[in-house]
Amino acid sequence: MAQKPSIPKGTRDFSPVEMAKRNYIFNTIREVYHLYGFQQIETPSMETLSTLMGKYGEEGDKLLFKIQNSGDYFSGLTDEELLSRNAAKLASKFCEKGLRYDLTVPFARYVVMHRDEITFPFKRYQIQPVWRADRPQKGRYREFYQCDADVVGSDSLLNEVELMQIVDTVFSRFGIRVCIKINNRKILTGIAEIIGEADKIVDITVAIDKLDKIGLENVNAELKSKGISDEAIAKLQPIILLSGTNENKLATLKDVLASSEIGLKGVEESEFILSTLKALGLKNEIELDLTLARGLNYYTGAIFEVKALDVQIGSITGGGRYDNLTGVFGMSGVSGVGISFGADRIFDVLNQLELYPKEAVNGTQLLFINFGEQEAAFSMQVLTKVRAAGIRAEIFPDSSKMKKQMSYANSKGVPFVALVGENEMAQGKLTLKNMETGEQQLVTPEELIEIINK
Repeated sequence: MAQKPSIPKGTRDFSPVEMAKRNYIFNTIREVYHLYGFQQIETPSMETLSTLMGKYGEEGDKLLFKIQNSGDYFSGLTDEELLSRNAAKLASKFCEKGLRYDLTVPFARYVVMHRDEITFPFKRYQIQPVWRADRPQKGRYREFYQCDADVVGSDSLLNEVELMQIVDTVFSRFGIRVCIKINNRKILTGIAEIIGEADKIVDITVAIDKLDKIGLENVNAELKSKGISDEAIAKLQPIILLSGTNENKLATLKDVLASSEIGLKGVEESEFILSTLKALGLKNEIELDLTLARGLNYYTGAIFEVKALDVQIGSITGGGRYDNLTGVFGMSGVSGVGISFGADRIFDVLNQLELYPKEAVNGTQLLFINFGEQEAAFSMQVLTKVRAAGIRAEIFPDSSKMKKQMSYANSKGVPFVALVGENEMAQGKLTLKNMETGEQQLVTPEELIEIINK
């Protein structure tokens, strides 16, 4: 007996209905990116390992899927090397390529390789899958999509403002209520400075980033375990627990960070972004959140994160400003700012809240029942007109029993069925059945098009 086929752990098949939902997500994000002047690029699924290695830290390097060389990849290895069983060393000898881990490093490589063709500032977006050799678990996959947009070659804070408008527009179109959280790496650096622990910036932010999950007491305990003094922890308390409006928080921070030049710069940047957005008007809430940290080794300015308000789930979008995207490839001084929508989490939120529009999931709008050769030939003529009018339509390919054909229409959720028999052909008309109400009416092809398009 043949072995039942399977797929690798951490990957998924998507049914036609699921693909319709996913395409609704991708198309909505793509349409909004186009509204703001972003252009699409694509990069290969695989990159050379020299492009990928060392860009994500030691842990990230372990999660890269490596691709073994084609041909006799053992030929360049000595018996000693083979018998050593040193997996990392052997892989470096017969693997020259790997699957991309994210879209950012390939984008940096793209900018450097195509710098002479690119007009800066360069506004690009990418919607493609990425791969990570992670341990699969609920909500974490080895293959998943990222929907990134970045502006590189511009220091202007108007880029941050427009990215927040994009986030607001996308989630308004989805009907998902969100809170857009914003912070600034410079503010966090300033806080570390004024409490006398500038060298512990990463430890401090990693700890306070967990405030929602583990509570203040455990955050303080973690800070203490990292060697941060009781005095510094005491100074940190009013900052961590800062509340009130965004304006109140910014006013307090100006006083608290008065002696930190970098801290005040972060406050100034945040104030510009928030006040500009307030004047423009967002449909969703935007909040200055000092506990927001997001990969601090990477970001250098504004940082963003988006939380869904009606579903318990992690961040569904994130991003921020980075100062040297292309420096690792020898092209320094290219500042950028970007966001990434978490398509898989957005998929889960839309499912839980049942927010998919009916037309996004429904495929075929009209099915012609096949009663035989002559009837099918008549139906094909009408079908051509119907499709030319933009209606998604099909004919059942076989003249099977009526019950089987109607069952096919029901299983696909087709809202209208067209029936063509001798009487209909004699009059040049069709019987149109509404599958939801059961109502039937005799119509001309033109009337049929008008009814369905309504």
